[in-house]
Amino acid sequence: MENSTQFTSFMQTGYSDSGHLKYFYFIILTVLYISIVFANTVLIVVICMERSLHEPMYLFLCSLFLNELYGSTALFPALMIHLVSDAHSVSTVYCYLQMFCLYTYGSIEFTNLAVMSYDRYLAICYPLQYNVVMTPNRVCILVCVKWLYSFVKFIITLSLTIRLKLCGNLIDKVYCDNFLVVKLACSTSDTTVNNIYGLYGVVLSVAVPLITILFSYIKILTVCLKSSIETRQKAFGTCSPHLASLLNFSFGCFLNLLQSRFDRPMRNVPTVLHTMLSVYFAMCQPLLNPIVYGVRMAKIRQACKNILPVGLYPKT
Repeated sequence: MENSTQFTSFMQTGYSDSGHLKYFYFIILTVLYISIVFANTVLIVVICMERSLHEPMYLFLCSLFLNELYGSTALFPALMIHLVSDAHSVSTVYCYLQMFCLYTYGSIEFTNLAVMSYDRYLAICYPLQYNVVMTPNRVCILVCVKWLYSFVKFIITLSLTIRLKLCGNLIDKVYCDNFLVVKLACSTSDTTVNNIYGLYGVVLSVAVPLITILFSYIKILTVCLKSSIETRQKAFGTCSPHLASLLNFSFGCFLNLLQSRFDRPMRNVPTVLHTMLSVYFAMCQPLLNPIVYGVRMAKIRQACKNILPVGLYPKT
């Protein structure tokens, strides 16, 4: 066993010396982050203010936009600071906090998309019973449970990671990754519980939501094939933004998993591209969702036009 040390900080080695280009990258990240905060905040305010949007689907969307603010804030500020800084070390406390925020963000995103797919399943397949099943109280319970569930689940993961004795403090990413920190443990026998619970967490956070989504869309497709063209078009209009969001986030998570657990496929990838791919899930998703839902959903477009100042929302 190697000698363990009580580290007070971690070094993030994913940053490369990009010279003066780092200021260009900083400007791009700043514009992206401001756009994300603005777009998601505007849609949250619009949904809260517009009474016609106080329906289950839009309340779930409000939770989704809130999660985008949560996840992007866990990544962007630190990324922007370290990009223009020569020191790329973070305290252990901040590193564990960032891991908590990013992992719970991912879990909440998947569970939120699963709940939204189930909501669409009920609305399309059982329209007469929809208002009886999706009551305001039940919507609030679902929103609170998925946030609380994700927090509790990763608190356990984090407690298992914190107990490990580490023999290194180098993280080969631009943010803190739980799997990479666990790999720094002095003894592989100490990480057995982490690996078992990590597999359990992946099943609950990813597999169960994806099964729910698959089930919902199989049922929706079955009903649409038996329905009129008008019903199909309406179903497509409400489901297409959800599918775009799901595919984009799943792709980002797959890239992140590929980089964390499999080194060989990413060895020949340029450093800048490697970094962009590693943060794709928390960078593109918060920007995509306000666009696809704000543009594709007619009621949100109309509410934006009614509430926002003239000229702030583009004409369609």
